[in-house]
Amino acid sequence: MLLHLGSKPVVVASSIHAARDIMRTHDLVWSSRPKSSIADRLFYGSKDVGFSPFGEYWRQVKSITVLHLLSNKRVQSFRDVREKETANMIAKIRQGCDSSSSVIDLRDLFCSLTNNIISRVALGRKYNEGESGMNAKATLEQLLELLGVFSVGDYIPWLEWLNKISGLDIRVEKVAKELDAFLEIVIEEHMSRNKKEEYHESEAKDFVDVLLEIQNGKETGFPIQRDSLKAILLDAFAAGTDSTYTALEWIMTELLRHPRAIETLQNEVRGLAQGKSEITEDDLGNMQYLQAAIKESLRLHPPFPLLIPRELTEDVKLLGYDIPAKTQVIINAWAIGRDLLSWDDPEEYRPERFLNSNIYVKGLNFEWIPFGAGRRGCPGRTFAVFVIELALAKLVHKFNFALPEGLREEDLDMTETSSLTVRRKSPLLAVATLCSS
Repeated sequence: MLLHLGSKPVVVASSIHAARDIMRTHDLVWSSRPKSSIADRLFYGSKDVGFSPFGEYWRQVKSITVLHLLSNKRVQSFRDVREKETANMIAKIRQGCDSSSSVIDLRDLFCSLTNNIISRVALGRKYNEGESGMNAKATLEQLLELLGVFSVGDYIPWLEWLNKISGLDIRVEKVAKELDAFLEIVIEEHMSRNKKEEYHESEAKDFVDVLLEIQNGKETGFPIQRDSLKAILLDAFAAGTDSTYTALEWIMTELLRHPRAIETLQNEVRGLAQGKSEITEDDLGNMQYLQAAIKESLRLHPPFPLLIPRELTEDVKLLGYDIPAKTQVIINAWAIGRDLLSWDDPEEYRPERFLNSNIYVKGLNFEWIPFGAGRRGCPGRTFAVFVIELALAKLVHKFNFALPEGLREEDLDMTETSSLTVRRKSPLLAVATLCSS
């Protein structure tokens, strides 16, 4: 489908064939990003990995981020952090089970879990609101909401003044200032510590330490300016937290709506963990139904239902149509995941469809693209999947879950919010009881 948003032509791709043509066949020429005034102001001129235009700068910052934070080797090295923080989450739920009210806010728990993991591996430690002066959850929600706002000035330049009248400019400035102040605290703390040599060589360096080391370009030949450093950190912090806890909340929502599915999952996890007091990441590879339940939820509720827009760098043919350079493309992962031509009963939640399936997480099967694909596919997908699998396995191993009293599965509110990521409008509440076995 071709739209004209003001002066900009925009192609909306909602089929497997279109997605494959864009993200594989012609991936190189579709790998840039359209200019976004909001992303520019929030990410220091779009100097991050997600929104920077395709080119040498993007290649360098993506390479640094993947090598030092998101490679398989680095993701494996963060195992202790993931297991420690998921254990903390389980302990919190157990305390709630012992109190008079056993209704828990799963969104709050998942947000804290992912925020704590990302903070520790990227920033070196957990930053609480009192220390940083920033409510991370609220600020990140505002950030993602703003990134999903239609900025009329980007498409009809002479109407840019409307952003001032609507209050959009003020909102963007407020969030940008809060995030910048937080990142300055993080960076200054690391610089001060490093000057005092308050760490041992044997200690693992976090992502901030690594970025500060290569800031002068001595190791890579590619200097990282202060704004670039902050943009890269914000990318890791925001994207890693929001999309992961949003996915976890949707997964638990679907399981609570389908008691047979959660029972099947519990039987698998508890059967494999028989005789063990704790689930570890070593157990996850054998949990086929757990992986299927996650994939099925991501099919129905991809955290980024409209993948971040791309921009064409040269004229190309797309499915036989001539598409001129500078055309934007929005890939509708939500529609592709519910396409009748690819899925039987696509609106139904059936994890079994992924058992013994050849559909993998790596973006090679274009009927299932929650993480995108190609050069602009999500580089943090391996990190996110590890967190989601471990958290879900530990939850169903230790607890039985049910909806609050008086709420039936069919009555659970599935209303969605509108932002760059699409989460439930209302937080997911559930009753947790300790497993008797």
